[in-house]
Amino acid sequence: MPEDEWERFQRELAEGASEAPEEPSARARMVTRRLRKQPSAQEVWRGYAPARPRRGRQGRYVVGFLASLALLAVALFPGRVVDWFAGDEQPDTPLAAETSRPTQAPPAQVAERPTLSEPFRGSPAARWADGAAGISVPPARATGWMSTRQVADALDRTRDFLVASSLDPAVLRGGRPAKAIARINPHQKDVQDYLATAFREPSRTNDPLLLFSRFEKTRTRLVGDVVKTRGRITFEQGDRGALRVSTDVTYVYPVVGALAGSTEVERTIVRREVVMDWDDPAKVITEQGTFSLVSYKIDVTNGGCGIPNGYLTPALGAERDTGAADGPGIDPYNRSTSMDQRMEKKGCGVATRM
Repeated sequence: MPEDEWERFQRELAEGASEAPEEPSARARMVTRRLRKQPSAQEVWRGYAPARPRRGRQGRYVVGFLASLALLAVALFPGRVVDWFAGDEQPDTPLAAETSRPTQAPPAQVAERPTLSEPFRGSPAARWADGAAGISVPPARATGWMSTRQVADALDRTRDFLVASSLDPAVLRGGRPAKAIARINPHQKDVQDYLATAFREPSRTNDPLLLFSRFEKTRTRLVGDVVKTRGRITFEQGDRGALRVSTDVTYVYPVVGALAGSTEVERTIVRREVVMDWDDPAKVITEQGTFSLVSYKIDVTNGGCGIPNGYLTPALGAERDTGAADGPGIDPYNRSTSMDQRMEKKGCGVATRM
């Protein structure tokens, strides 16, 4: 019962009024207390918080569509997408391993002369890997007569041959590449004849540079102990079930004159393609751990254009301006052309950059 009604009831009762209301029952008082504790309709309305309107689904669809386009671009043009985002702001960022032939030459750079402390300065090779790390090896799989494990072993041995023939410090100083020669099938007579003649009487047909990189130590000295490389190894099934492995690698050698105090750095750039068969001993006479040479080609920039003498002979200092050049301009860092295309160019070409 409301307070004012209760007070009126008490007053009328005291005055003896006959029409006094009856005292509410216990249940009525309980219901009254419950109603007092509940908020009024107005209070409930003020406490209502409407749900936040949803953002349109169209926005999410647009974002998803753009993300799909970006992934498609990366899949179709990975090299170009990297170039878009790399730009010129990070010229020293190492390049990812080469797993297929590039579609274009490396971008142009500011021409800067190399120094003893920065022998690859101003060259695309500054972003290449060092030594064997720049020669990418593909995942192995069973091919021809070899299991997956045997293929993996053959690929490792192939890279070991490239290291022994083109990166071994002793060989680069003019030594005999005994470790690399030991990898070649000793029963391959034509190749053994070539090896026997090449070091004794080098010529254009029997030139040790076709397989090995060597400098004459009395004339040329390498700068530091780093040779920059970029290239790849691939494989397929060859003749008679052999594992045919192809290698295509470019080597960049920084050099100075052998005289003490020489400081003018030059670079010799060698691109070499070697194809070999790891033969099935049940079908070809061979020795374990050796391969048979199928073909070998070389393209040299600033390595000498005269009569072959078995050594790379770069033009040093003033010799750069007096060298005979009668061939086309060549970008030695452009790996987008095949070696067959490169070999079609006759004469002693002029490097468009070093």
